[in-house]
Amino acid sequence: MTLLNLNLLAAAVPTTPTWSFNVALIMITANVFALVVGRYGIKVKGVGPSLPVQLPGLFAGFGLPELLGITSFGHILGAGLILGLAQAGLL
Repeated sequence: MTLLNLNLLAAAVPTTPTWSFNVALIMITANVFALVVGRYGIKVKGVGPSLPVQLPGLFAGFGLPELLGITSFGHILGAGLILGLAQAGLL
């Protein structure tokens, strides 16, 4: 590879912010948003294994698959928000 190609590749790597309270707040907000979307968006709840512990009423009717799906969606959404805001210089 030439030096020009290496410079172009280095410019394509997004800036990754270090952990801070703002980063944590964005991830928590994204997961809460995903929880609200899942609470009202999942039509058939409770299919599959149930959660091993009793949780508050917000999680009523959720099984393990719903909880894992919702938190996975929340983390994907949060990671996208964090990387996007860091690349825009807002974080």
